[in-house]
Amino acid sequence: MPVQSNKAHCSFCGQEQEADLPLIAGEEGHICEECVRLASQVVASWGRKRAATRPLKNLLRPVELKERLDHYVIGQDLAKETLAVAVYNHYKRLSMESDSPRMQSASDEVEVEKSNVLLLGPSGTGKTLLASTLARIVGVPFVIADATTLTQAGYVGEDVETILSRLLDAAEGNRDLAEWGIVYIDEIDKLARAGESAHGTRDVSGEGVQQALLKMVEGARIKLSGKGQKEQGGGQLIDTQNILFIAGGAFAGLEKLLEKRLGGRARGIGFQADFADTSNAYEACKIFEEVEPDDLRHFGLIPEFIGRFPVITALHQLDEQSLVKILTEPRNALVRQYQRLFEFEGVELHFTDAALLAIARQAIDRGTGARGLRGVLEGLLRKTMFELPSKENVATCEINEAVVNEGVTMKLS
Repeated sequence: MPVQSNKAHCSFCGQEQEADLPLIAGEEGHICEECVRLASQVVASWGRKRAATRPLKNLLRPVELKERLDHYVIGQDLAKETLAVAVYNHYKRLSMESDSPRMQSASDEVEVEKSNVLLLGPSGTGKTLLASTLARIVGVPFVIADATTLTQAGYVGEDVETILSRLLDAAEGNRDLAEWGIVYIDEIDKLARAGESAHGTRDVSGEGVQQALLKMVEGARIKLSGKGQKEQGGGQLIDTQNILFIAGGAFAGLEKLLEKRLGGRARGIGFQADFADTSNAYEACKIFEEVEPDDLRHFGLIPEFIGRFPVITALHQLDEQSLVKILTEPRNALVRQYQRLFEFEGVELHFTDAALLAIARQAIDRGTGARGLRGVLEGLLRKTMFELPSKENVATCEINEAVVNEGVTMKLS
């Protein structure tokens, strides 16, 4: 019969307490450092499993995702379908990996890589709205990063790691949940490298940032510095393998490259030359749908960066009918917003169909897409909203085409 030792021992592994092996004492037992570390890993895996299943409990199919997007974003069907498929495949892949990570042998296992998305389109076409609405529908942490504030490491400005710090903050410090989030990098076209006329000037906010983003976008374990973030974020390691990156930009000037490629077929010279106009071989408002990776390279993005975004989709310029729908159809439509403001004063606000069309035309003239609609409405309603709270016995307010185009005083009754 073995002799009972009076030394304290770990209640989990039985290791006896020694001078170089202290134990943590509890009310009815002890635990050693190695078992504490193992328990921490087990608990962390539980948290990762809970975080992993959270966005996958009610994962919508691509058709359902697009239908939900239709409630908030008008038009842009190609971009909606592309994003719906990319997001569904991304989280379906993560779902399969979390449910059965060891179902197959290493030789038979097929690893599906993520597909980051690049959105191209003029300003005011809905790039940021699409990305933020999609993240809200899926229910994962989401952050919008501005590429214009990023600089190469060691220079004044933000490093690319600050994007992950903000994602961690959006996940309320939950690293496992943050590693399943979505990052939207706006104004990505501003990272185009400088031309040959830079005369050796260091491009710290262009190609250098593209190089710094490569590993993060593709998937790597990145250590966060403590600069500019909450206490819990300092020194943490974030794995970006399961983070979906969506980049967007207006790419002003890319149309000229596309027009040159699409309409630049060889022409002869002299009296027998064919000067037929080929510029109408494509729709000018949907020219970004013709973009190829080589066009982006000529624009100034490096090939390695382009390769990290295999899914490229375009948003086209909005026409009058689309802008009218944006004014009236979405759940948070601008017309509904101003009608609610007038309801606070007990006044019913009406827009005629001709007035809505005139507002859309003015927004197109401003060249800022859907963003121009709010500016037109603010200018149109500013004086009325200034005077209305001081007036009494006003029940309705009607805006017609003459009010929009000619500045006629709107009807109050």
